[in-house]
Amino acid sequence: MSAGPGARRAASIQPARRIALDVIMAVRADDAYANLLLPTALQRARLSDADAAFATELCYGTLRLRGYYDRVIALAAGRSTDKIDPPILDVLRLACHQLLSLRVADHAAVDEAVSLAKTVGSNSATGFVNGVLRTITRTPASEWLDRVLATATDEDDRLAALYSHPAWVIRAFRQALAADDRADELEELLAADNVAPQVSLVALPGLATVEELDVHPAAVSPVGGILEGGDPLAVPAVRRGAARVQDEGSQLAALALSRARTVTPGEKWLDLCAGPGGKAALLAAEAAVGGATLTAAEVVPARAGLVRSALSVFDPAPEVWVLDGTTVGDTHPREFDRILLDAPCTGLGALRRRPEARWRKRPRDVADLAELQLRLLVAAAEALAPGGLLAYVTCSPHLGETRVAVQTATRRTGGRLVPIESASVVQSVAVRDLDLPATNHVQLWPHRHGTDAMFIQLFTTSD
Repeated sequence: MSAGPGARRAASIQPARRIALDVIMAVRADDAYANLLLPTALQRARLSDADAAFATELCYGTLRLRGYYDRVIALAAGRSTDKIDPPILDVLRLACHQLLSLRVADHAAVDEAVSLAKTVGSNSATGFVNGVLRTITRTPASEWLDRVLATATDEDDRLAALYSHPAWVIRAFRQALAADDRADELEELLAADNVAPQVSLVALPGLATVEELDVHPAAVSPVGGILEGGDPLAVPAVRRGAARVQDEGSQLAALALSRARTVTPGEKWLDLCAGPGGKAALLAAEAAVGGATLTAAEVVPARAGLVRSALSVFDPAPEVWVLDGTTVGDTHPREFDRILLDAPCTGLGALRRRPEARWRKRPRDVADLAELQLRLLVAAAEALAPGGLLAYVTCSPHLGETRVAVQTATRRTGGRLVPIESASVVQSVAVRDLDLPATNHVQLWPHRHGTDAMFIQLFTTSD
C-alpha cells in the first residue's frame, strides 16, 4: 500500500523542525518539560550534530520568546492569539523564531511552516498560516519590535514585550533585585534569561577531578567546568558516572552545606527533597570523602527511582527513602548533623534552562509553594541535631520563596532555627569574588554569576 499525501507531506518536513514542533506542542498541551522531552527525541531521531543543534535552538528559542512572538502574530493576523487554534499558533511561533531571530531564509521558514500546518490543522488553517507569515516577512524585524513596543500600556508591559517575560515575573524580579540593592540590573537579568546557558559539568570528589574533564574552567565552582560544545557523554568521566551535568549554582548550594565546617567522621547527612538526584550525588561524594553518611529522601516514588540511579555509582550506594519530607521531624527527630532542603519552588531562577516555566507559573503558585516550603523547613529543623547545619535552597529569587520563607520559619520554630551568615561560606567555596551584598543569605544571579538564580540560607540550631 502506498503512503497517502499526508504521509508524503510529513516526510518532506525537515526533521529538526518536526521535532521542535512536537516538543513545543507537548509542552503546551501536556505540561511536558522540554529539557526532558527534547534530548530523548533527538536521540531517537539520530540527527546530525548540526541538525540537533538547530532543533534545540528552534525549541528553546521559541519557548523563551513566545510572549513576544504572540504579540507579533496578533498584529500580523489582526486577531488575538487566543482566537487561533493552539496547534496552528505553535506553528506560527516556531516560524516567527526563524523569521525574526534566526538567519533562516524567509521562503524556507514559511514553506516548512505551511507543511507543518497541514499535519496539525485544516486546509483553511494552512492558508491562514501562509498569509500571516507572508505579512510578517514584509516588515523588517526591527520594525516589528517598534510596533510591538508601541502597544505597551506601561513600563512593566514594555519590559514584558521586550524581554518576553510575564509582567508579574518582572515585578517579582525587580523586588528581589532591589532587596539586594541591585534594582538597576533588572534588564540585565531579563536579557540573561533569554540566552542559552553553557553546559556546566561537576566532577564528583573522590570519583573524578576537574582536570580530567579537560573542559574550560568553571565560572564559580571549584568542582565544575564548562563544556563549550558537543555531547557531555563524550567526556569519559561523564560516561562512567563520575561527572554530571549540573549548574554551578547547584554545585555551590551543595558545597555550602558540605564545606561550611570540617566534617567529623560518622556524621549523618540528609538530602530531604532529593529528586532527581543531582545535588544528592555531589553531597554523597563529599560525604564519602569526609567519612559521613548520606541518606536521600524523596516523596514521589518515580523521582526516588531517579535518585537511586543518580547514586548508583557509589559503593555502597546511599540509602534512598520514599518519604514525605514534612514528616521527617516526627519520624527522625534531631537525627541528622547536616540537612539539605532544596525545596520545591516555582523555578523562576532557572528560566534559561526551563523557558516554558515563565508561561506555566502563576502568582498563586508562590503562595501554594510557600506553605509547603515552610512546613518542610519546620520539619527539617526538628530533624536537625543540636548544633547541626541546615541549608535551605530554592531555584527562585522570589522574595516569597526566599527571605520571607526564612523569616517565617525562624518565627515558626520559636527561635530554634537560627540563620547563619551564609555569604562568607559561599564565598569561601567559590573560585572567584562573587561580589555578594552584606546580607545573611546568598542570592546568585544569571547575569552576575553565570548561574541559575539560586537562593542559599544556612541555619543552625539554638540548642
